[in-house]
Amino acid sequence: MHDAKQSRLLRWAALVLLIQSAILTISPAVRERTWNVDYRLAHWLGFFVWIVLMNFAHRATIRHLPERDPYLLPAAGLLSGWGLLTIWRLDETFGLRQTIWLGVSVAVFILAFYAPKNLSFLRRYKYVLLSGGLLITALTLTFGTNPLGSGPHLWLGCCGVYFQPSEPLKLLLVIYLSAYLADRVSIRLSSLPLLIPTLVVTGLSLLLLLVQRDLGTASIFVSIFTIIIFLATGKRRILLSVIFFLILALAVGYFFIDIIQVRVEAWLDPWADPSGQSYQIVQSILAVANGGTIGRGIGLGSPRLVPVAISDFIFAAIAEESGLVGAMGLLATIWLILARGLIIALRSADRFRRYLAAGVVTYFGIQSLLIIGGNLRLLPLTGVTLPFVSYGGSSLLTSFIALAILLMISNLEDSEPAPLEDPRPYTFLAGMLALGFASIALTSAWWAIVRGPDLLKRTDNPRRSIADRYVPRGELLDRNNQPINVTEGESGTYNRVYMYPNLAPVTGYTHPIYGQAGLEASLDNYLRGLQGNPTSLILWDQLLYGTPPPGLDVRLSIDLTLQTQADQLLGEHAGSVILMNAQTGEILIMASHPTYNPNNLDAEGDALTANPSAPLVNRATQGLYPIGTALRPLLRAEFGNNQPTDSELDQFYQMLGLYQSPTINMPVAFDAENNIPKELKVSPLQMSLAAAILSHQGIEPTPRIAMAVNTPEQGWVVLSAENQPVEVIQPEAANEAALSFIVDGKPYWSHIGQAIADEGPITWLFAGTLPDWGGTPLVLVVTLEEKNNSLANQIGSSILDMALNQ
Repeated sequence: MHDAKQSRLLRWAALVLLIQSAILTISPAVRERTWNVDYRLAHWLGFFVWIVLMNFAHRATIRHLPERDPYLLPAAGLLSGWGLLTIWRLDETFGLRQTIWLGVSVAVFILAFYAPKNLSFLRRYKYVLLSGGLLITALTLTFGTNPLGSGPHLWLGCCGVYFQPSEPLKLLLVIYLSAYLADRVSIRLSSLPLLIPTLVVTGLSLLLLLVQRDLGTASIFVSIFTIIIFLATGKRRILLSVIFFLILALAVGYFFIDIIQVRVEAWLDPWADPSGQSYQIVQSILAVANGGTIGRGIGLGSPRLVPVAISDFIFAAIAEESGLVGAMGLLATIWLILARGLIIALRSADRFRRYLAAGVVTYFGIQSLLIIGGNLRLLPLTGVTLPFVSYGGSSLLTSFIALAILLMISNLEDSEPAPLEDPRPYTFLAGMLALGFASIALTSAWWAIVRGPDLLKRTDNPRRSIADRYVPRGELLDRNNQPINVTEGESGTYNRVYMYPNLAPVTGYTHPIYGQAGLEASLDNYLRGLQGNPTSLILWDQLLYGTPPPGLDVRLSIDLTLQTQADQLLGEHAGSVILMNAQTGEILIMASHPTYNPNNLDAEGDALTANPSAPLVNRATQGLYPIGTALRPLLRAEFGNNQPTDSELDQFYQMLGLYQSPTINMPVAFDAENNIPKELKVSPLQMSLAAAILSHQGIEPTPRIAMAVNTPEQGWVVLSAENQPVEVIQPEAANEAALSFIVDGKPYWSHIGQAIADEGPITWLFAGTLPDWGGTPLVLVVTLEEKNNSLANQIGSSILDMALNQ
């Protein structure tokens, strides 16, 4: 029965890995959306080696351990195969090395079955084994090296073959503590003389690891020591004492050990330095967020953006490409090993094997919690490996030896379980591990689902820009379908090109380093194909390609002919120009100067950000200026020749919407801190909406700039306005006020106002068509960050003459 069940589970594991291998092979074709690609084939070597090795391991367990637990080998096999294929996907060189180490590990795993099945030799030689492990680990102080060339020297070896002695030292500590405590049946917390040898040996091990600065392994040592002592004594206060000790050690280390301080600060607030000390954890979180629920797809994510993805952050790599579903599957497989291990401990034939099985479970469980918790910012980073999954020959070999020990303990045959006076410590251990894994599951869901959408918009997330290289982004067009921002190239090399750079403060940019701005940001869902496409198409592309469908083109209300004229007139002067349809709110011109060329962001991005003239700011919607005398035509329309009180002025400003943000799908600003009319600052867009009432019967329109989106099913679909027009003053009063500011010989009215800002004088120009104008009613607002009435008049007359004669 055991043989058939184990065989069936191994076949299921092989099927899962076969599907993963097949998907990984065709992933370049899926990413490029063409069959003419170089396919991934190297990882098949790892898969077939895994098949052969698991077959040998299966046959060995059948021959030597007929009554073994049938779940352990399939679970460990699935984890090792999953990790192996992930490493091949990330780096083929390390994939080959891990394949070799898997062969060595399985060979040692099989040879272990020729040892005495009751493991008495481990109990007998506990001092020799641990002393040997400490001696070999101590050699790293003199002969230690690091395969990466920098960092702690925790390895022994050369010529491409390295071994980390601290990995088997964990298992040797488990063996020593299990044997020592099993020999002392009546041990209690008060039996200090009996505990002194374990304290001394464990203390020497910790001291050695601290000198090496191997803090992750030191944490595991403390956990193993604490839990095994707790299982032997049944006293919970030892857990509380050690937790207090760890918190105290963490606090002391934070102030006196630089590496602990760096990791704690990166844990508490990784967003404070996302490109520096916190880069690893931030990119790990972004990888999990990028995976979402079902993942980007095997071979379609960007897990190599996370440093050391093959080892310390392999969980993040798996979560990005397999999603929350894959992460839960990985956690469930690890938990299966832990649960079966605890059952084995409870059924063990003697105290030594009971403690040993529980210690192996503790080793697997604590190390898994530490590294996965570090990946998710649930715990500080420790730099340990994920058993069976992460790259590392020492870790893989130790994991398979521990697995062999568990299997040998589970092989009860005719033995009866040893008496267990109090099962509560084991229940408590199971509860702690279950709580830890539940916390990891919830944290994974938090980053992947709840926080994921916001995190993926961060400017330090390059995954979006990588995906954009494979999916064409929608174009921004003017009202006559003239291109403004377009995508050029082919799959894998798509690049955003800005055809009319002077409009950059308005249309913005999308960039792998500097993120997004302007309409490129506010219309991103349409331009990326996440909105406007059928839901079925979006889900299909996400499932098949791990990316959204091709983006949709968006037509703006901007008229490039008029826009070019406005940009030429503004020239080197700082300010803005808005020309609006006073009836519909459609913005025909939105110029902001100084401007910049987003095609040159790679070379000029940092300089633009630091430029005191703020060319990145859209002055038309985000610039805030004092009103001064600019609103005189509107005040005349509302109050005639009377001087309004502060209360009346405040109420009128509220009616004009000067205290609130305009409703338009682009970045805007308003003076949220000031409700005193005489001190209020407003944007040119707010002033344009207010001025429009004089050219459209006292009605203030809703501003519009994104007019329509080109959908695959319905063609061009008009985007509805975000608000409704509002009547602010009586039509007769508006018409009378407009006529009182008429320009001789012209079909429009005009007014120039002045204001004084902290930075200097401001010139406002309001102008618009007359009430009896038979064409499209227009309103124009010019804002200059200088005192220059003649330039304002020149801009106003030139633009209106051109617009009215089109």
